[in-house]
Amino acid sequence: MEDPVPEQMRAAAEAFLAALDEPARDAARHAFDDEPARRWLEYRPRPRPGVALAGLDVTARKAAHRLLATALSPAAYAQAIAVMALEEVLDRAEDWRRGRHSGDYWVAVFGDPARDDDWAWRFEGHHLSVSMTVADDRVSPAPVFLGANPATVRHAGRPVSRPLGPEEDLARELLDALGPGGRSAAIIAEEAPADIISATRAAAPDRLDPLGVPRGRLRPTGRALLDRLVALYLDRLPPELAARESGRLDGGELHFAWAGPVEPGRRHYYRVQGEDLLIEYDNTADDGNHAHTVLRRPAGDFGADVLAAHHAAAHPPGPVSPGAPR
Repeated sequence: MEDPVPEQMRAAAEAFLAALDEPARDAARHAFDDEPARRWLEYRPRPRPGVALAGLDVTARKAAHRLLATALSPAAYAQAIAVMALEEVLDRAEDWRRGRHSGDYWVAVFGDPARDDDWAWRFEGHHLSVSMTVADDRVSPAPVFLGANPATVRHAGRPVSRPLGPEEDLARELLDALGPGGRSAAIIAEEAPADIISATRAAAPDRLDPLGVPRGRLRPTGRALLDRLVALYLDRLPPELAARESGRLDGGELHFAWAGPVEPGRRHYYRVQGEDLLIEYDNTADDGNHAHTVLRRPAGDFGADVLAAHHAAAHPPGPVSPGAPR
């Protein structure tokens, strides 16, 4: 069955660019081989490549959202919209000092989706970064970052807003299911790191030590919960992409690691590592009410996998002449 996602992305990117006036289109478009701009990852409020939603009219903003929706499942799209809306909540909490606003999200398109075999796009701002690369109508979907500040807004002890709640709750279920022996292997530090370790690096680490507890050592309930946790992050993607990514991991070993106290409300961190997979979560800043999560593929981020396959197919090694050095 043909994957519909690449064509959906291509059509949405073309519609987005067509909805822009010339200055905005010039700001949004970048050369595909502009590596620093294309391999950009920034989840802090900083200037960034692209065109800001705040400067667009309603039609263009809606086109930007339609493009974003091609990369995310309905649930993850709802999380992304909630993350963007939190800019207004955070601005109020900071007494309006920093001028944060939900329009401070930027879209950049690399290459020409109407004509190029290789092209990419990114939707990014404070606490949201979604990068998609397309090569030969195959999508490489990473990095995908979602954060939340505040992570939880409460009224009378009950959560009013908690967009990344499932990411915390399911990891805690897993931690509880490990038992004393599994927890001792999984908990790698008494204190959580200040942030996700991959941070805003264009290249994620291939391996973060210590690895934590391997899936193979877990009991059936623990293995099932770890699989559900990985699926939660993969299911940020459209079903076709999520199924492909899940199949790519099938049979490979996974490791789960936790850092920090296990009691809710304390600063904590976890990660899951597998073959070309890095999932990180932290809730450490602002006294444990400021969360970051990311899905990365250390060998495939920013399309490294699909681009390598494309180049290998387009430029296969030629026959070796007799007597030529090997």
